Amino acid sequence: MPILVITGTGTEVGKTVTTAAVAATAVAAGRSVAVLKAAQTGVRPDERGDADEVARLAGAVTAAEVARFPEPLAPGTAARRAGMPPVRPQDVAEAAAKLATGHDLVLVEGAGGLLVRFDEAGGTLADVARLLNAPVLVVASAGLGTLNTTELTARELRLRELELLGVVIGSWPDSPDLASRCNVADLPEVAGAPLLGALPAGAGALSPADFRAVAPSWLSARLDGNWDAEAFRAREAA
Repeated sequence: MPILVITGTGTEVGKTVTTAAVAATAVAAGRSVAVLKAAQTGVRPDERGDADEVARLAGAVTAAEVARFPEPLAPGTAARRAGMPPVRPQDVAEAAAKLATGHDLVLVEGAGGLLVRFDEAGGTLADVARLLNAPVLVVASAGLGTLNTTELTARELRLRELELLGVVIGSWPDSPDLASRCNVADLPEVAGAPLLGALPAGAGALSPADFRAVAPSWLSARLDGNWDAEAFRAREAA
């Protein structure tokens, strides 16, 4: 798995912190890692983007972006409003392939969900995964509404004959409600793919040293970690 595409079921589901956890865990396992943000929106040229945040938390990783746009909008819309050339799936795939020549693992983080548009032709992160023939990791929220968005994302991946590696819960609450506890069992069912981890709420606020020390405990062995899905389900599921 030299390249892994990471998408979310929407915005604010913990995608960047999950990407950082995957990167930190891979580094701890002795792998060289690069993180590529396909399209960074909502930041000025002098501000830190998501790839920079991943590097801050994960440590010794290469951080890169294909393009960035100032307004916090879908990449295609943000590019059009800024009068800038859009990022295209081929651009992202080429950048990822180049990084893969010098790293054991390249993590390609999308913007928002799987079908957020990059350009006027309707190019998306799904097209990037197809061009790279790369598996996709889906980051989902824990609570009410996540089953629908997760299943829609999984169905789209299957429709496009793309590999869904699994699902990670991007932010597991300290006091999960009934819906969240039920979703522990239901998420892998609706996704048709295993639950590969769960990050605690507030994980991104940890110091980088603490984050790196505990990140492997949030992810399963498929992602180089030691998280036990069965133990988590027995403890948290309703």
